[in-house]
Amino acid sequence: MSKVMSNKWIIAIYVLPALLLISILIFIPLLLTGYYGLMDWDGVSAMEFIGLENYITAIQDSLFWDSAWHSVLLALFSALSLAIYLTIALILASKIKGANLLRKIYLIPMLLSSVAIAQLWIKVYNPSNGILSTVLGWFGAEKAPLWLSDTSIVLYAIFIPILWQYAGFYILIYYAALKNIPESLIEAAKIDGATPLQIALKIKLPLIMGVVKVTIVLAIVGSLKYFDLIYVMTGGGPNGASEVMASYMYKLAFSTSNFGYGSAIGFLLLIITLIVTLVINKLTASKDEIQY
Repeated sequence: MSKVMSNKWIIAIYVLPALLLISILIFIPLLLTGYYGLMDWDGVSAMEFIGLENYITAIQDSLFWDSAWHSVLLALFSALSLAIYLTIALILASKIKGANLLRKIYLIPMLLSSVAIAQLWIKVYNPSNGILSTVLGWFGAEKAPLWLSDTSIVLYAIFIPILWQYAGFYILIYYAALKNIPESLIEAAKIDGATPLQIALKIKLPLIMGVVKVTIVLAIVGSLKYFDLIYVMTGGGPNGASEVMASYMYKLAFSTSNFGYGSAIGFLLLIITLIVTLVINKLTASKDEIQY
């Protein structure tokens, strides 16, 4: 077996199908997106080469930068929300009563499609008879805010269902990492007189820091390219107040049939995401990994 696996040609034969699949599904579409960004094209008629004009227009487009800022805000909120998810996972991993039931409840949003979640929260935010408006009425609010129509709050109103949707995913990751910590370390800390808070901050958190770094990358990169729930709930409105880069790209390509400019926006989104990923990896890089 060792002789077979040391043969470079055999290794190449094993790897080639995967490389072909990745190239067809990922690399070739990425290159085509960048290529289409160099064209003036409506998706039907013949393409006209215009060089970097679409990319220059995008850099000068205030709507693009507004949508990019909204995506950055979502990424920041997603990264900050990880602290809440981690806290919940720490509580669940502490053998509290009903932890198994709570884990299943937190996973419910993961079982729903983004469209179903969007429709659910549209009903929640309904200013006339939505659950949120009703609750505010109990506390004396005469008129509920127009959650999805007010340009000053719509973006933050959308962030809540997005964070709710992925709560179970990150809680499950943190919970699995915490349960993988040897119980002997926790018992030794308790014998030494460590409090639950000290155990969480000084033992558990450092031991799962590698997992935390991975989730930071997942949360931020996923937020930068987020699209579906926002498009269903508001379509990027009102007046672009909830527009993100992905929804802006979709509108340009499919609503205005400006596939060349939409492709340029998509390629810029790719570049921004790659840069952000490299920066995060650099900032969270650690030479010393705690072993247990």
